[in-house]
Amino acid sequence: MLRREPEMTPEIEALLTLAMSPSPERIRAALNAYTSDPQRQIWSWHVGGQAVCAAGLRLVGQQAEVLHIGTRPGERGRGYGRSLLLTLTTHLPLTVLEAETDSEAAEFYRRAGFQIQDAPPRFGTPRFRCRLTRY
Repeated sequence: MLRREPEMTPEIEALLTLAMSPSPERIRAALNAYTSDPQRQIWSWHVGGQAVCAAGLRLVGQQAEVLHIGTRPGERGRGYGRSLLLTLTTHLPLTVLEAETDSEAAEFYRRAGFQIQDAPPRFGTPRFRCRLTRY
């Protein structure tokens, strides 16, 4: 079940942190941005009353960018992340949902129906731009 998170809880923070840089300073800055930037929202997918997946988005009009998405390690591969993203595209008035990611996560986005394109490498690591367009 889809749910918008009105505030940052330890459970949601732990899920989002799974998708962040290991730097404590960068993690804290990214988490703080969700409470201070009005364009950012956090959405979660709940199963049996527990959040199993959470995504942080930046919304501008009818477009959104997935900034972070994390799924509990024991729950990965069950389609919760894909369900979260695809349900968001019908719940919110989105025409475009995008993400920039590494090669490991690009396959996740491809399986969810996103188009994948090469993006400029960052810190010597290949990057990919993922885009899902809804009309």
